[in-house]
Amino acid sequence: MRDRRYATISLAMKAGAVVSGETAVQEAVRSSKACLIVLAEDASDNTKKKFYNKSKYYCVPCIEFGEKEMLGHCIGKDQRSVLAVTNESLAKALKEEIRRNLVDGENQDI
Repeated sequence: MRDRRYATISLAMKAGAVVSGETAVQEAVRSSKACLIVLAEDASDNTKKKFYNKSKYYCVPCIEFGEKEMLGHCIGKDQRSVLAVTNESLAKALKEEIRRNLVDGENQDI
């Protein structure tokens, strides 16, 4: 896997610091375990709205990155629309990698 952003997510998964799927991510956010929410860029508008609202309410950073197929692949599962990183240092590393790779002034509140 060449892309360091996906490699960082894979590393977090191997460390047991990733939860995936809407229900599991919602529970991680509600229980204050989630340090970062990652939404697939091709997730449905309803899913994006739901998790942006949750991230704002629970003060958890939320970013859009990757496609459902690739997010699932890098954690060894089927397609995933949403992931949560539960380790603060791995979440920080992922945010830095994504920020470093933003293209043409694309700006997200990370």
